[in-house]
Amino acid sequence: MSQFGAHDGDWEKELAEAVGDMSLMDFVDDPPPARKPTPEGDLRRGTVVALQGEDILIEIDHKTTGVLPAKQLEGEPIPEIGSTIEVTVVGFDAADGLAKLSRQNAIMAAAWDTLHKGQVVEGVVTGHNKGGLELRINGIDAFMPISQIDRNRVESDDLGGYSRMRMSCEVVEFNRSGKKLVVSRRSLLAAEEAEKRKELFKTLTEGRVVTGTVRTIMPYGAFVDIGGADGLLHVRDMGHARVEDPKEVVHEGQKLELKVLSIDRENERIGLGLKQTMADPWDGAENKWPVDSTVSGRTVKLMDFGAFVELEEGVDGLIPISEFTYQKRIAHPREMVSEGQVVEVRVISVDIERKRIGLSLKRVGDDPWVGASVRWPENSVVQGTVTRLAEFGAFVELAPGVEGLIHISEVSPNRVHNVGEVVEAGQEVQVKVLDVDEAQRRISLSVKQLAEMPDYTGMESDSATEGEPEKPKPKRKKPRKGGLDWKPF
Repeated sequence: MSQFGAHDGDWEKELAEAVGDMSLMDFVDDPPPARKPTPEGDLRRGTVVALQGEDILIEIDHKTTGVLPAKQLEGEPIPEIGSTIEVTVVGFDAADGLAKLSRQNAIMAAAWDTLHKGQVVEGVVTGHNKGGLELRINGIDAFMPISQIDRNRVESDDLGGYSRMRMSCEVVEFNRSGKKLVVSRRSLLAAEEAEKRKELFKTLTEGRVVTGTVRTIMPYGAFVDIGGADGLLHVRDMGHARVEDPKEVVHEGQKLELKVLSIDRENERIGLGLKQTMADPWDGAENKWPVDSTVSGRTVKLMDFGAFVELEEGVDGLIPISEFTYQKRIAHPREMVSEGQVVEVRVISVDIERKRIGLSLKRVGDDPWVGASVRWPENSVVQGTVTRLAEFGAFVELAPGVEGLIHISEVSPNRVHNVGEVVEAGQEVQVKVLDVDEAQRRISLSVKQLAEMPDYTGMESDSATEGEPEKPKPKRKKPRKGGLDWKPF
């Protein structure tokens, strides 16, 4: 029997009452606390303790060692043992007891810490979508809207041309928690151009020939970038010929050699010229289109007073309305020609200084005035048709293209105050030829002198009844124009 004897049951009872709800494990010493791994994502500075193949062992605190794949250095030199390096913890390998480290995340975390609005950064274009470009900036994914790529409009179809391009840009928006970074290249280009513009206006002079790129085309001309500033190439200075649409001459992105015509430094405006860099087509015009030569040209514009004919690009001649035909008087050039029509004309005048060339359509054919003195000799009696009346007399057509003048003093043997008292337009009359001047294209005619001839029957009835005295005529208040210096055209 045990020394506890019959009292064993009492001992067990006392022990149970003393322990109560406690277990046996409660009497064992507390185990050492489990070591918590280093928090993930934090930027840590560690010391290189060993190099093992493709891995770098780094001690990031006195109790934690991590492994960093060497390939994450991305061009950085392999660190020496004992050197320090910034990394982030991305995981923990419990089996090896090693933390998993990242250099790229560390670079990105450091980059986020230094970002601020307006900061100039450099990145590489990694891709694009219809809204803009995707970039990689110090390990951070960034986005550049299509409107912020350039000062000029960029089309979505052109975004592929920026692939792998390295460019400087400005931070316009960022959110670290949302990992959002928006940048702009346009703002930097605008600042650069402002500085270039300032320098350009210091040195630019009128008359200088500059190279420029067409940026924008408007109905009245084109804006051209000449290296820091935009100048206006007006439509009138695009060519020696008339330019109706600037797009017929230039296109966006085109390189041009231009002359500086004007500079407004106060308002920063520059006038440019393209035709001023070209040869002047009027040089030697008197030799290319001598007077009395017959040439061909294209009718380019019709006006009430005549038609403009293009002889060469930049050189137009004018056919006055009086030089269209000998046959009749026309009211408008459209009665005989149309725009775009090629016509044969005779050069009648060349004025190099005023850049004007006079042309004639009617003088290309036979001239009805040639031989007029033989066809209508002096003192001969001829018949014609009154075509029009003037204050100083009546014009009579003797043949198509040939008119003579009956001066008011030669209309009637009696004194008249108005030509219309004796003749009217369309009336057939007989007249006596007084004088013929072929060179000046003038023929003087008379009805009064014809009346003195024995066989003259008269053109008008007497206004006074036989036996009644003739009523006195009112006195003329002012002299009539015309006479020997009349001009039929």
